[in-house]
Amino acid sequence: MTSLYNFKGITVVPSAKELKEIVLSKTQRKTPTVVHRQYAISRIRSFYARKIKFLQQTLHDKLSQIINEFPKTEEVHPFYSDLMNILYDKDHYKIALGQVNTNRHLVAQIAREYVRLMKYSDSLYRCKLLKRAALGRMVKLLKRQNSSFEYLEQVRQHLSRLPSIDPNTRTLILCGFPNVGKSSLMNSLTRADVEVQPYAFTTKSLYVGHFDYRYLRWQIIDTPGILDQPLEQRNTIEMQAVTALAHLKATVLFMMDVSEQCDHTIEEQINLFESIRPLFANKPVFVGLNKVDIIRRGEIAPEKQALIEQLEKKDIPVFELSTVSKEGVITLRDKACDALMAQRVQRKLQSKGYDNNIISRLYVAVPEPRDDKVRAPFIPAGAMVKRTDRAALKENKNSESMECDPPKKFVIPEIWEGHNISDFLREDIEELFADLSKEERDRIEAGVYDKDLDSDDEETKKLLQRALIIREKEELAKQDFRFKKGTDQPKVARKIGQKRTRTMENFEHAMSQLGVDISTKKMKNLEADSSHPIRGKRIRVGRSQSLVGNTALPRDVQGVPDIETFDKAKKSKRKGQRPLQQDARKGEGDRHVFDMKPKHLFSGKRGLGKTTRR
Repeated sequence: MTSLYNFKGITVVPSAKELKEIVLSKTQRKTPTVVHRQYAISRIRSFYARKIKFLQQTLHDKLSQIINEFPKTEEVHPFYSDLMNILYDKDHYKIALGQVNTNRHLVAQIAREYVRLMKYSDSLYRCKLLKRAALGRMVKLLKRQNSSFEYLEQVRQHLSRLPSIDPNTRTLILCGFPNVGKSSLMNSLTRADVEVQPYAFTTKSLYVGHFDYRYLRWQIIDTPGILDQPLEQRNTIEMQAVTALAHLKATVLFMMDVSEQCDHTIEEQINLFESIRPLFANKPVFVGLNKVDIIRRGEIAPEKQALIEQLEKKDIPVFELSTVSKEGVITLRDKACDALMAQRVQRKLQSKGYDNNIISRLYVAVPEPRDDKVRAPFIPAGAMVKRTDRAALKENKNSESMECDPPKKFVIPEIWEGHNISDFLREDIEELFADLSKEERDRIEAGVYDKDLDSDDEETKKLLQRALIIREKEELAKQDFRFKKGTDQPKVARKIGQKRTRTMENFEHAMSQLGVDISTKKMKNLEADSSHPIRGKRIRVGRSQSLVGNTALPRDVQGVPDIETFDKAKKSKRKGQRPLQQDARKGEGDRHVFDMKPKHLFSGKRGLGKTTRR
């Protein structure tokens, strides 16, 4: 849960001495440092005037940062305003910030005065004295306000240690006499680790813990113990609790010790409750009877029970609990949270802009009739036609026998894909289609398509059988070629590998297997035809590039048993080449040694650092 104010982000306030060193050092670093008396007087004046203005601006920024970052008591929540008044004394706080603000104006006034005097200086010496006087006076102002700076630094440190309390969120406040079990209850409900001791005033400041209830974030505040005494006699520790009770809209859990081990009787605790009851106005109040693990409510004296019953008669809920055994702790928490949530909702509804009845916040505008004329709704005829078409389409959406209306849904274009549709239309196309349909029906009736394929003659059957054998041979040749092609052995030329198998007998056998009849008479005719060569130019035939046969594997791959070993060998090879690559050598035989000390960079006299290599 984030706080409404971030006091931890306030910049550290330096002391007067530290601030003087900061601004003077920055002026020396950020402004020019060299001036000569030979310069024009206007240049010398601007040189020293610039230093005065720079110091004034630096001090203005530093002091403005201090003033703006500290919270203003009039602008923060009344809870924080009163808490700061109790802890730091509002008057002292305002005086310290006022003195810092006055110093800021005095520094600006001194700077304007000496810049004006700088215009009348006529030498470098006088300009320097004016600058020295201006810087001295401005720094002297800081020294006089050293106590204010120290006080503001202490306030800043204490503000940064304050718990992050959101005054507007859902809150539970624990109050009561010291040592009644407030911190123990807070440790039971949250993950806070507040110190718990058997003596009074263990808690000396406000502590905050957080817990979740009904998916909402809640904060619980542990306040210091309050004694039953007038308001004027209460110390700073007690007034912190009073401030929290007065300004925070929260549920108040008043803790009582029924065992009276806190050195205060039940009568004194009830009197304290009545004395601070005005602080509980418009807040849900619950009384928790703690330490019932030591003594039960029914075991205390009757007169003390009567005092507790009087509280219940005043509509103040009383709960028994024990922070040791955790008895009644969750019940008290739930009741307190529910009461606060109901009050917050009720307050929001009662605020300006809300009404108790949600319906009353709605306004429905109803037009008032201006005459007795009947103005029935008018629906155009075209809209009704569209409506009926949509209804019919919806009815026939899932129907398979939807009728198609070509004139409406399928409009034939004049031009389609660059073609004129009229070029493809014939006037007698319907008559031609009717004649073609009649001819097809006649062929079907005549049984043209019913002839059996087995009625072929003997010549056709032989031809079909021979074609089947040729197809089978082709398939076997394809498979054989694919098998041989997949091997890694190098290919041998046909002229060399099949020289002995290429005989006339094998050729005749192969051709007969393919169904080709090669007789002796036909072979003679072929020899006669080949003996008379054709005279004329030779036909030039283009040749495609021969396929290269598969070669053997490289030597680096052949000497490796598997792929993993090959990858390791490649990695080791790269590692061995890395030193040569890093040295930028031309090769393994490159042994050139470059000049480690170039003379043009290391020559020349060098004394105390006044001369350069040039």
